[in-house]
Amino acid sequence: MTLCDLTQKNCLPCEGGVPAMSEAEAQAMMENLDPGWRLENNALVRRLTFKGFAKPLMHANLAAFIGDREGHHPDIAFGWGYCMVTFTTHAIGGLSENDFICAAKFDAAAT
Repeated sequence: MTLCDLTQKNCLPCEGGVPAMSEAEAQAMMENLDPGWRLENNALVRRLTFKGFAKPLMHANLAAFIGDREGHHPDIAFGWGYCMVTFTTHAIGGLSENDFICAAKFDAAAT
């Protein structure tokens, strides 16, 4: 699956009852994302750094917009000089394809 494939997909509702991705599956999916993403505690995390406050706020709003549109909401932290976006599928306690779809859409929009 390529980045283009992920950005063309939409998230599917997840209410649990399915297994989270294995570490190997998640590692394989990482090839489709910007190298700034890392796997951390069953989540995808990307920290962006900037000078000032406006760009971190813009990226936080971008992540929120994508998450809301996809129905798959990230955890977002931002402040002067940084924005950190975290995607995970809480209903299954780990990663699903939805997390990678949202991360890929964030990558495409943030560049």
